[in-house]
Amino acid sequence: MLDIFKKQFIEVIEWTENTDGVLAHRFPTADKEIQTGAQLTVRDSQMALFVNEGNVADVFSPGRYALTTQNLPILTTLLNWDKAFKSPFKSEVYFFSTREQIDQRWGTQTPISIRDKEFGVIRLRAFGTFSYQVEEPTTFYQKISGTREEYTTSELDGQLRSMIITNIATKLGQAETAFLDIAANQQNFSELIRNELDLPFLQYGLKLNTFLVQSVTLPEELQAYLDKQSQMNLVGDLKKYANFQAADSISAAANNPGGFAGAGVGLGIGAAMGQSIAQSLGGQSGGAAEEDVYAKLEKLHGLVTKGVLTQEEFDKKKAELLKSIS
Repeated sequence: MLDIFKKQFIEVIEWTENTDGVLAHRFPTADKEIQTGAQLTVRDSQMALFVNEGNVADVFSPGRYALTTQNLPILTTLLNWDKAFKSPFKSEVYFFSTREQIDQRWGTQTPISIRDKEFGVIRLRAFGTFSYQVEEPTTFYQKISGTREEYTTSELDGQLRSMIITNIATKLGQAETAFLDIAANQQNFSELIRNELDLPFLQYGLKLNTFLVQSVTLPEELQAYLDKQSQMNLVGDLKKYANFQAADSISAAANNPGGFAGAGVGLGIGAAMGQSIAQSLGGQSGGAAEEDVYAKLEKLHGLVTKGVLTQEEFDKKKAELLKSIS
């Protein structure tokens, strides 16, 4: 008898979040009955649902509430003396954490095949983070957490990741944005995907706060091809590059005291390089003209050695001759 009366005077119903990652928590009331006059305390970053006979009766935002028959559609054991303190009306309180669940990670376990504007069919991997919170506790209770004692973020991760990957694969599959543009504008792409995910999250009673694409990567073989292409772009026109190298070797030899032999070596290497590259590019007709220019440069350098020409005069003439074959 004393135990029966003790449970009639439960004064406070509250939940202190002692563990990270808990989204929903059922208050452990005795016999799952809520007593008249009990004080319900809902803290900041929480919301609470009052569920009577399996139906949501009320939603409580942060604050302190007295649970009585005047403001709630329930009957407690105090009103059922004729039933030997056994009330047929069972009620429950569920707490929901509305804190932002940060640093939730997503990633593609297998590459996504898409048709890219520039590279054709390619396979991409993508990784990033997101954060969310419970926005509509009634929807979350009815569709996700139910009557569980606790429901955690780890139990929801798989479903949320599946939604994210599906939306990303759909967006990339439309080939509206080339891969290189995605990699260069990850912030814009992140915002685009977040907008696409707002409604799917809301259907579960959740609010998607942030969504970040941290990396979008290609398979190793395609990445190696892009690296080679970048190196070729840096080299540019191979013929002009060879001419520049030859001219630079002449200047180095001219500044070397008694170094005409070095100049000859530089001229020989430069001429050989120029001829080889020109031939590989199909440019046979310019070979004779280049050899004539190199011969003139060799003669002019001899005049510098003899003191007939100054270094400044030689450099000026050299620039004119090289310009004529560029």
